[in-house]
Amino acid sequence: MKHKLIAIYQRALAEAHKLKHQFVARIDANTNNIHRSYWALPPETRARLRLVIICISILMLGIVIGLFVNVNRPVKLEKNDKSLKVESSGAMELKLPGLNLNPDVYVFTEAIKSDVPVELAMPGRLTFNAEKSKVLSARAAGRVERIDAFDGAQVKVGSPVLEMYSPDFISAQQEYLLSSKTTKILEGNKAMGDLLSDSRITQEAAANRIRNLGAGDGDIHFLEKTGKTQTNLVVRSPIDGVVVKRAVEPGAFANIGDVLATLADPKALWFLGNVYEQDIAKIQKGQTIILRTEAYPDKVFTAKTNFIAPTIDPDTRALVIRCDVDNSDGLLRPDMFASGKLQVGSSQAVVLPQTAIVRVREMRYVIIRTAPDTFRRFVVKGFDLDGKQFAVTEGVEPGMQVLTDGAVLLNDRFAKQEE
Repeated sequence: MKHKLIAIYQRALAEAHKLKHQFVARIDANTNNIHRSYWALPPETRARLRLVIICISILMLGIVIGLFVNVNRPVKLEKNDKSLKVESSGAMELKLPGLNLNPDVYVFTEAIKSDVPVELAMPGRLTFNAEKSKVLSARAAGRVERIDAFDGAQVKVGSPVLEMYSPDFISAQQEYLLSSKTTKILEGNKAMGDLLSDSRITQEAAANRIRNLGAGDGDIHFLEKTGKTQTNLVVRSPIDGVVVKRAVEPGAFANIGDVLATLADPKALWFLGNVYEQDIAKIQKGQTIILRTEAYPDKVFTAKTNFIAPTIDPDTRALVIRCDVDNSDGLLRPDMFASGKLQVGSSQAVVLPQTAIVRVREMRYVIIRTAPDTFRRFVVKGFDLDGKQFAVTEGVEPGMQVLTDGAVLLNDRFAKQEE
């Protein structure tokens, strides 16, 4: 039995050696084929192949090293050290033990209530004061011969605006000269008392006709002094202001009643504000309006309400209120948009600087200090006062230590703790 096992083992060993030689021979043959195929490739292809082999080798080496490092790296478990407490009301309390806030960056102020005006915001625009604007219209038919003041020109009372050739004006002057000569002749004959009276009436009627055509007393005196008629009727400005719009061109013919030009006083403006239906009950004449414009964000203009429209505009669904605006310094321009704030009353509120208010979407928050290392953030309600201050009507009580500087920085800590 033993000899049989030895014989079987020897045959198996011989067969294994035979298979080994065959396998090695095949590998050598394949290796020679690959070697011959490699050197048969073009030089550029062999260079690219070598580069690919090197890159794969480096990648595999990096993977092996990475696995080795990760396997031998100790695992560190982070400890959850959040100290944020969220109340049912939505307020948050944050504890920062051992942390001292820099007093130069984080400033706390004690909350104090005070009287603040309750204001109603309204959009609107500026326009010329229609009560101090004038439209020049033709009082006599004629041809426009000359334009003396174009759009934007400054004019004074009596300044020439344009000149017209008018047959009616020439006829009125001739009538006045005839009645004036007749009056002078009759004044030397006392027997003609009745005729003298009629002549004077006729002369005054002719003078009034000249005035009605647009000429002034100066033109009448000049006519009586020189005895010569003027060819053109000079249309003069009745106010101090500017030419807002000119409606005719030189050479154009104007009939009686045609608009020649529009004049206005740029120092007298109106503010037309829109008040919506839910706020109508809060307004009345005589209330003070504070106006601000985008052109002068740091400057305020004060006016008083003097007109409330009797009807609501069907297009805007707003009620128009009006107030006179003094523009003596000439800063404002008609058709400027302006935002008005109408003072409709007063209330108690905690006035804080805008830096104390944290704005997150539509919400307004403040941060107070309840302990040396404990802070609380909660929602407040109120309104802007003048762009620099915020009046808190709900949320902050007197005596609270409110963070007025650095609120945005400390709010970041609340946000990080929420994550």
